[in-house]
Amino acid sequence: MAVTRRVFLKNSALAVVGTTAIPSFLTRAAFADVNGGGKKRMVVLFQRGAADGLNIVVPHGEPTYYQMRPTIAIPRASVIDLDGLFGLHPSMAAFKPLWDSKQLAIIHASGSPDNSRSHFDAQDYMESGTPGVKSTEDGWLNRALQTEVQHHESANKVSPFKAVALGTALPRTLAGSYPAVAISNINEFGVGGRAAGPAAGGLSNSFESMYAQSVDSVLHGTGQETFEAVKMLKSADPARYTPAAGANYPRGRFGDSLRQVAQLLKADLGVEVAFADIGGWDHHVNEGSTQGQIANLTREFSQAIAAFWTDIGDLGADTVLVTMSEFGRTARENGSRGTDHGHANVMFVLGGPVKGGKVYGRWPGLDSRHLYEGRDLEVTTDFRTVLGEGLSRHMGNRQLATVFPGFSPESKLLNFIR
Repeated sequence: MAVTRRVFLKNSALAVVGTTAIPSFLTRAAFADVNGGGKKRMVVLFQRGAADGLNIVVPHGEPTYYQMRPTIAIPRASVIDLDGLFGLHPSMAAFKPLWDSKQLAIIHASGSPDNSRSHFDAQDYMESGTPGVKSTEDGWLNRALQTEVQHHESANKVSPFKAVALGTALPRTLAGSYPAVAISNINEFGVGGRAAGPAAGGLSNSFESMYAQSVDSVLHGTGQETFEAVKMLKSADPARYTPAAGANYPRGRFGDSLRQVAQLLKADLGVEVAFADIGGWDHHVNEGSTQGQIANLTREFSQAIAAFWTDIGDLGADTVLVTMSEFGRTARENGSRGTDHGHANVMFVLGGPVKGGKVYGRWPGLDSRHLYEGRDLEVTTDFRTVLGEGLSRHMGNRQLATVFPGFSPESKLLNFIR
């Protein structure tokens, strides 16, 4: 049976993906008018658990930092200096070439204006894009996709893989009426995931089972074609994927996730937004300094991102990657040589269009007079400003009032994207 372009262009809830070994006629014919050169891409990474921004991008030029953290501060001699005031944790050496090439920008003292110290609430607020509002049903990234449909997207010319999350379930960020898929492992025939919106429904890990039982209106009438297409993708053997030379992903779930994101982008399947996360940042006890928990995690985090950037090669010219975490940590270390739930944090933005090699945002300092509630770094850049600039300046989305209701980032943009 011939596989038609309709198989791939239908705006469906399909939760199965391809590989760089996908037959060339599928990429050339199916996406000739959908995923041409210059397609903009955005990758969003969430650091779950509230990362300690002060030990990630260290204000080593501020003596107060060392006074507040007698056992967990990063010694000045060990910090990878960036501009005399700020420097990277020594385990993040993989980021220095990206900084030097001016592809990596840093926004310090950034985060959510909401004062919640609950992981659950704070993550929900950041992923919904509506701090302090629990009733929001969809995520900010899904709303961004919805606005594209409303203004210029033709629904019958969209890849079913346009919005992808690496994981077993769709994240809050991509929840909403725009179809998105969660992919647990593209090396397996079955993919754990679900679509968002009215067509949502659990998809079994066996595509054959899904096909046999499918009564989903999105797939109705095209099940056989879709089944045949997926069989072809399966026969391409995605396990054969080899990252580009020099792309050395660290072992672990996060490295695997970014390797698969790179694989999907390079497969030319029409991916425009991708999401992945990395947990383990909740360091109340024995956080460590140049060694220990924070060192191990920052090493994995930075090496995976650097490997991803090397892996995607020329695609980086039209790709922007942004990182975020629900809140930061207390300015002072606690009695258990760790840090407690704080307020402001640090965000990284990496990309071809990024004006990197600079720390953006207003630094409020760590003097006790300037601390939020007398204990935390103050938020001086709303995280929605950072995301909004990525959406407007890079993705071309001008509907920021819809994406972030009740907030207007346009007047506050930091101009870190060309």
